[in-house]
Amino acid sequence: MPLQVVQGATLVCSFGTAPSVLVVPPVSRTLDGGPPAANILDHKPMVNILPFGLCTSIANPVVTSATAAAMGVLTPMPCIPATLSPWIPGAQMVKVGAAMALDNISTCMCNWAGIVKVASPGQSTTFEP
Repeated sequence: MPLQVVQGATLVCSFGTAPSVLVVPPVSRTLDGGPPAANILDHKPMVNILPFGLCTSIANPVVTSATAAAMGVLTPMPCIPATLSPWIPGAQMVKVGAAMALDNISTCMCNWAGIVKVASPGQSTTFEP
């Protein structure tokens, strides 16, 4: 069974060079053993999803420009997440706030072709059906 994701969960991006941390606002949220529980709408770049070190995706225009300037040698640039769509699929039977709860098997797409996944949900006791 999937685990509920909470504030402080560790995230990874397929094109990032470092892990990141999920930020969940405590406003009108269910607490899960202390930290606020996340939902699928917690995907906003630089608010909920922080940078993943350097970006290595050639789909990122900044990386493309730097790579071209380096005569075709892939040149990673600072990550600025572009996660404009919600996490999918989410927990279909559990709601947190006004949206489906976020579980540790959900993913979020970055506009630069990266796939953001939950490496550690931030807690290990609350399972979702």
